[in-house]
Amino acid sequence: MKKILTAAAVAAVFMICGCKSSTVKISGRLLGLNAKSVYLEQVSSGGEKLIDSVALGEDGTYAFRLNDVSSTPSLYNIVYNGERIPLLLVGGERVTVNSVGSLLRNYTVQGSGESELLRRFNKAYVEGLERMNIILERFSGNSLSSAERDALMKEYTNEYRKAKREQLKFIVENKDKIAAIYALYQRFPGEKFLFSNDGDIIYYRTVADAVEQSCPDSPFLPTLRTEIARMDARITLMSQIAEANYPDISLPDMYGKEVRLSSLGGKVILLWFWSAATGNSNALNAELKHTYGKYADKGFEIYQVSVDTSKALWINAVQEQRLDWISVCDLRGERSPFLGTYNVGKLPANFLIDTNGSIVGKDLYGKELDDKLAELLH
Repeated sequence: MKKILTAAAVAAVFMICGCKSSTVKISGRLLGLNAKSVYLEQVSSGGEKLIDSVALGEDGTYAFRLNDVSSTPSLYNIVYNGERIPLLLVGGERVTVNSVGSLLRNYTVQGSGESELLRRFNKAYVEGLERMNIILERFSGNSLSSAERDALMKEYTNEYRKAKREQLKFIVENKDKIAAIYALYQRFPGEKFLFSNDGDIIYYRTVADAVEQSCPDSPFLPTLRTEIARMDARITLMSQIAEANYPDISLPDMYGKEVRLSSLGGKVILLWFWSAATGNSNALNAELKHTYGKYADKGFEIYQVSVDTSKALWINAVQEQRLDWISVCDLRGERSPFLGTYNVGKLPANFLIDTNGSIVGKDLYGKELDDKLAELLH
């Protein structure tokens, strides 16, 4: 089964804190499949880490013992026959997990309230995904008429909406539980997250506010607040899309002065995302300095956004490399909302904006960038 949570979300939401710890015992019986061993994973900032494995008894029984488990729910996976059962465990619990046949479809949980909530959630999620996959398989038929394809698409859309309604119901009913956070990060094929539209921010807020009331000191609250802030920033940015046809950016330079991208209107602008921490920044900036010197007097400007978290590293790079153009940074690194706004998936990345405010080029370097600037600033 594919990973359900992004690495960043798992790291901050389910990281074990330094609370008083205890033991957790997990036992049960797994029947109906050929696998002879069962594994236990701990989910942390680095993803899934195998921490134990046991051979099944002749009758399918197994047992794990965990020491030093936090009193704050932590995420673990039981892995059997290639499938994963997620468990949210608290120190002191005695948990029984049984299954006959397919692990995900048929397992039961006793002794862990949050883990039982995850079971309920995953049951609806897996069943919804299976229904959608069956419809997609029917699309592969070459003999389908146009009307039949339209009917299948309508059926698929209805199943998708039904599945999403079930997830929404679960989140609202369990908004003060960690299982609701887990639910926020589920996805179906083709989606980044199940709830990824700007309007879906209400569900993140609902869960964050409820958890803050039930568990005000819980370590996953900052993660939710960060996600909400990112979505808020994206909504704000998209609402500020200038008549120039690009999302505006306003960030501080090394002196703390806010510089807005749209303030450069009327010039040809190269919006450049980079990081001083990458090994190729010197070479790229050296090439860019040559281009800037050639066209700066003709109406060309560079708005360079540093994707760094160290102010000293960023400023030192700007000063040592003598970068004369506009350099800005919000010190949020990969969490900067502007990366999402411009769909930046790798560094460096750049966008060329003409004097009319239209983006006319992306990821232009060297001669390709020079030729385009010559065309625009002839």
